[in-house]
Amino acid sequence: MKVYIIWLIGVIAWNFGVPSASPIEDVIIAILLSFLSMGLKKYFKF
Repeated sequence: MKVYIIWLIGVIAWNFGVPSASPIEDVIIAILLSFLSMGLKKYFKF
């Protein structure tokens, strides 16, 4: 659940921090954040 919360905060921060981003940029950032969350799962050993 911690990893999901970190991912969610990242998505929210991106959407509010860069409101002028194009849809493709949103998709790219969401994919990068998902890779980050996979790495965090391995790091926290869930």
